[in-house]
Amino acid sequence: METNTTPKRKPWVNWLLFIATVIVVFLLGLLANSVIERRSESKLYFQMVTEIPEWEPRNEVWGENFPREFETYKSTLDTSFQSPHGGSAMIDYLEKYPELVVMWAGYAFSRDYNQGRGHYYAVQDIRQTLRTDVPQPGTCWTCKSTDVPRVMNEIGVENFYAAKWSDLGHEIVNNIGCQDCHDPKTMNLRITRPALAEAFQRMGKDVNEATHQEMRSLVCAQCHVEYYFKGDGKYLTFPWDKGFSADEMETYYDEVQHVDWVHKLSRTPMLKAQHPDYELYMTGIHADRGVACADCHMPYKRDGGMKFTDHKIQSPLANISGSCQVCHRESEAKLLANVLDRQHKVEELRRITEKNLARVHIEAKIAWDNGATEEEMKPVLQFIRHAQWRWDWVAAANAVGFHSPAEALRVLGTSIQKVNEARILLTEIFVKKGIKTPVEIPDISTKEKAQEYIGLNIAEMQQTKRELLTNVVPQWVAKAAEREAKLNK
Repeated sequence: METNTTPKRKPWVNWLLFIATVIVVFLLGLLANSVIERRSESKLYFQMVTEIPEWEPRNEVWGENFPREFETYKSTLDTSFQSPHGGSAMIDYLEKYPELVVMWAGYAFSRDYNQGRGHYYAVQDIRQTLRTDVPQPGTCWTCKSTDVPRVMNEIGVENFYAAKWSDLGHEIVNNIGCQDCHDPKTMNLRITRPALAEAFQRMGKDVNEATHQEMRSLVCAQCHVEYYFKGDGKYLTFPWDKGFSADEMETYYDEVQHVDWVHKLSRTPMLKAQHPDYELYMTGIHADRGVACADCHMPYKRDGGMKFTDHKIQSPLANISGSCQVCHRESEAKLLANVLDRQHKVEELRRITEKNLARVHIEAKIAWDNGATEEEMKPVLQFIRHAQWRWDWVAAANAVGFHSPAEALRVLGTSIQKVNEARILLTEIFVKKGIKTPVEIPDISTKEKAQEYIGLNIAEMQQTKRELLTNVVPQWVAKAAEREAKLNK
């Protein structure tokens, strides 16, 4: 006789298995439903509400089709975020670092130099700066507006560059935005500024072969780069023919004998760096690891199940969890401390450089005033030119060197070395001329004192600017509104 030794399941176990099965089926149903919804969303994502013309500059028209991106873009109106070394809040750099006034004597930057408030304010800020009271070419508008590709297409690139800045004021009214980076038919990233494609071509590269991830930096590199105005036509040119480094661009400029201005005090043929963010980034660890500009400054976010790019372009420090912690597992406090530690070190060296550069320009003036010859001063001026260029290559870039801290510190170190070489040669000249050293330096401890020393009448310049903003800019705006009203018919 056989005995069944299999234990009988207790009733509560059966109920547990039943409930577990129901839960699993329910969750699988939710997953399937989510997949179907996401597929539906992906199909709807590019169903355009309003057709976008090829060169449509108005961001609000694009926003009708892409409300999530447009709403985050509009949030760049908020300029309240400020870190110890930047952000979007307005900073008067000449007030903060008055040595800059002397370093730029004879150049428009000695009048006015403020922290950029972000893309939404680009047109407003270029109208308001005292730098545009100096006659400027149309080239200065290139990176300020979605209207630029439209106007270039209408009148030609060369004619755009060669025009007067003020003559294009009524054409350039829409802020940096959608048209600058996207194809209106496919929404693919594209290059709309010819200078970048031309620079790639001279290096033997085709920008059209760039990957999507590379494009997420290259669209930024259309503007966040070093450039100069070449020839009488002020043709916008990136000095990348020899490479991206400060040293390679310095060699390029020396070979083509480019001079942005002659310094009012030292008589040095100077170079002015613009904002070589892309070039500095290319020497850093993030570029080496394939991290794009957009990964940090425009991270992905979700609205429900929809993943999209946050178009509030800003400092990653304003969104450490969404930017830095996607890759780095440290706490927000730790990551912030890491960033600030590197920035503090770069600024420490930068400030040493600035104080020495301001002093060497004044010392060079004293040498000239006491009969120094061009032959004696030639090597001095070359050291000054290279020292200030290298300082500016770091200082003009955003993020206080963080895009590549090691390279920023290296370049500042060579700047300090070159400015001190200049000062050693000047000391030898002073000894020959019987000039007591150290020479007496005027009080340039504030922006006002420094501007007075180099002979600027700021009150007069401010009045000229008020007249432009009161009498001319409203005419630009009215003419632009009339043109855009016709597009709605």
